[in-house]
Amino acid sequence: MLMKSYITTPIYYVNGSPHIGHAFTSIMADILKRNRQALGYEMMLSTGVDEHGQKNQEAAEDLGMPVTDYLDMRCKEFRDVFEQLGVEFDYFVRTSREGHKTAVAEMEQRIFDKGLIVKKQYTGIYCKGCEEFKKESDLTEDGQCPLHPTMKVEQTDETNYFLKMEPFREKLLKHIDDNPDFVQPEPFKNELKKMLAEPLEDLCISRPKTRVTLGVDLPFDPDFVTYVWFDALANYLTNIGWPEDGYQDWWAECEHMIGKDILKPHGVYWPLMLMAADLPLPKKLSVHSHWVGAGGVKMSKSIGNVVDPIEVMDKLGVDALRWYLARHMRADTDSQISVDLITQAYNSELGNKIGNLLSRVAKFSNKNFDGKVPMPGALTAEDEALRNTVVEAGKAFAGWINLQDIPVATQQIVDAAVAMNEYIDQQAPWSLFKNEETRERCATVLYVTLDCQRILFEALTQVIPGSAARALGMLNAPQAATPWAPELDKLAGGTELGEIDALFPRVQ
Repeated sequence: MLMKSYITTPIYYVNGSPHIGHAFTSIMADILKRNRQALGYEMMLSTGVDEHGQKNQEAAEDLGMPVTDYLDMRCKEFRDVFEQLGVEFDYFVRTSREGHKTAVAEMEQRIFDKGLIVKKQYTGIYCKGCEEFKKESDLTEDGQCPLHPTMKVEQTDETNYFLKMEPFREKLLKHIDDNPDFVQPEPFKNELKKMLAEPLEDLCISRPKTRVTLGVDLPFDPDFVTYVWFDALANYLTNIGWPEDGYQDWWAECEHMIGKDILKPHGVYWPLMLMAADLPLPKKLSVHSHWVGAGGVKMSKSIGNVVDPIEVMDKLGVDALRWYLARHMRADTDSQISVDLITQAYNSELGNKIGNLLSRVAKFSNKNFDGKVPMPGALTAEDEALRNTVVEAGKAFAGWINLQDIPVATQQIVDAAVAMNEYIDQQAPWSLFKNEETRERCATVLYVTLDCQRILFEALTQVIPGSAARALGMLNAPQAATPWAPELDKLAGGTELGEIDALFPRVQ
C-alpha cells in the first residue's frame, strides 16, 4: 500500500482578490506535494475559499450583488489563479458546500452534548477585520488591532455561545512537548507555547443572525450562525469525508501549511476544538513568515509596493514567480519581494546560470553532432567531480523536504549550475571540437554537461514544473523513475535532441 501525505493550505477569505500571500502558501504546498509524489507517496492537497462571515457578507453588499453570485465569482477567481500558478490541488474547498455545513454542525453538536459549549452574555472589544473578540492586551497603544490598524475596533455587548478551552490547555502543551515536530520551525513552537502559558478564556463560537447571516446555522440554536474560524478550520476534516469512516488514514498524515498571522487559530483554537470533539490532532503545523516590500517596508497599496501575482506572471511567466518564492523565502523571518527583485532572480539565476547553459550546449551538440546527444569517451577527474557535485545537489529533492528546507534545496541547485558553467568554461568544448584528435574529448564534455543538466531539471520538476518539463523535452530525456533519485548516465549517447529554444528569455 502506498504511503500517504495530506497537505492543506488555509482556506482564503473571498472579500478581496488573490494576493502574493495566497500565492506563496499555495505554491509552497504544491512544491511539497510534488516532492512527496516524486518519493512515491499517495498525495492529497487541499486549498480553497472561506465563503462565510461578516466581511464576505459586507463585500457582497458593497458591490450590490446577491451573495451567492458574489461567492461564485470570487471562488472562480481564486480557482483560476491557483491553476495559473501551477498548483495541482486535489480538492478545492467551498465552505458553502452542504456536506461541509452538515459536518460542521455535527462537530458542534458533539461538543455541545458534552457540556463544553455554554451560552452567556459578552461585553468587550470586537475587531471586524479579524472577526474576533479582543482583549485590551491584544491592542496597540492607540487601542487598535495590530493586524488591522486602519479599522476602528467596536465595543460590543451581546449574547453568544462559547467553547470552554481551559480544560484542554495542559493537554495541548503536553502534546507539543511529546511531539517535537508538531510545530515547525522552532521559533513558532516557542511562540505557541507562550500563547498557552496563561489560562485560556472561553472561545466565542457563534454570531447572532441579527449581525451575521452568512454562515453555518448552530444545530442547537437557529438564531445563531457558527463563528467563521470554527467553520473554516473544520474544512481540513470535512475535505476527507469526516464524520464518515475512511478519513483516518489521510488525517494521520495531515500537515497544515499556514502563515504566522494565523498561528493562534491553528495552534490553539483548532487543536482544542479537536480535543473537545474527541478527535486526534493533525500531524504537523508548518508555519512561514510574511513577504515585505523592498527594503523591508510593509506592503501597502498607498506606497505602491504591493506585488500582484497576476502582474508578475504576465510579465515573467509563472515559473519566475514560483522560483523567487521558493528560492528567496525564509520560513522564520520576513523576506523581501518586489517585481524588480523577481526580475533580477529570473535573469541572473534562471536565465544566466541555468537556462543559457542548456541552450549553448544543446545547440552546439545539435549543430555539430547530427542533432544528437554526443557519445561519451573516457571520463576524467574533472568530469567525475562535476557529476558528483550535481548528484549531491539533486539529493536534496530525492528526500523528504520540509517547508524550511525549500530555499536551501534550491540554493544547492544554483550552486551546481554555477559549477557546470565553470566546468564548461574550463573545458571549452568549442575549442576541442576544432581539432580531430580532441573531438572525442569534446563529445565527452558535452555529454557530461547534458546528462548533469537532465538531473538538475528532473529535480526542478518539483519547483518549476513547466520550465523543467520543457528542458527535459529539449533533451528528449527518458521518463524519470519513481521514487526519484539523481542517477547518472540515464541520457543515452546518440539520443535525438528535441527542438532547442530559449528557456528563460531575458526580460528588462
